[in-house]
Amino acid sequence: MSTTNRLNVVPTVTVLAVVKNRLIGAQRGYKLLKKKADALSLRYRQILKKIVQTKLSMGENMKSASFAWTEAKYVGGDGIKHTVLDSVDGKAEIRVRAYADNVAGVKIPKFNACGSGSLIGASGGGSGETGTTTATTESKSELTGLGRGGKQIQKCKKAYKEALQTLVELASLQTAFLTLDQAIKTTNRRVNALENVVTPRLENTVSYIKGELDELEREEFFRLKKVQAKKKKDAKEREEKEESLSKGEGVVKGEGGSGAGPVGNLIDFANEKDED
Repeated sequence: MSTTNRLNVVPTVTVLAVVKNRLIGAQRGYKLLKKKADALSLRYRQILKKIVQTKLSMGENMKSASFAWTEAKYVGGDGIKHTVLDSVDGKAEIRVRAYADNVAGVKIPKFNACGSGSLIGASGGGSGETGTTTATTESKSELTGLGRGGKQIQKCKKAYKEALQTLVELASLQTAFLTLDQAIKTTNRRVNALENVVTPRLENTVSYIKGELDELEREEFFRLKKVQAKKKKDAKEREEKEESLSKGEGVVKGEGGSGAGPVGNLIDFANEKDED
């Protein structure tokens, strides 16, 4: 088997166990990443739908804000700009707070528009001087245009606040959209790598090791059979040799004695007579 589609390993039982554990881990990781990709895709489609709706509402809000500013300029005259600038003390009434949302292990940045007073209170700042400054700023902005065009100015301020809230929401959605898009691409690459590269390579490695171990087992069995046959053959030859030797000794004893033929018998008879 070619080493391009498998790992270059030594076919042993230990390596087989290690590769099997890696294969199980790869299959488990594939399932988890697949679920993660599905969750990210679902959130991706939800955010895309919200982006479309927010962009439509953004156009309406900006149109309303621009029309309200035109009305305020028409009622208050050219001096309305200086009136509005005089009511600003240099501190922002609306601030953007950033935080992270966790979606299937992916940190998605989100933005939220809130008032400066609520933001400072949430972060643990002082409440005395800050609260007084905020209240003063709000009361000062409410009195803007009291002599002329105050209603149109407040309407324009409200319209631009709504447009700003929508703009912050749109920025949050688009940032989350780009982050999720990058995360989905990365996750899909990992899923494809596990499915098409890692898992097949590990499976081919397991098949290769099993084949080699089976071949070694067959070779060992054949060797043992040959050794056993050789031992049986040697034992049989040894038994035949011992049997032939025992037969040869029997023939020699049957033909032996003091002599051969009638002379031997006479010698034996004389020896027995001397003993008497």
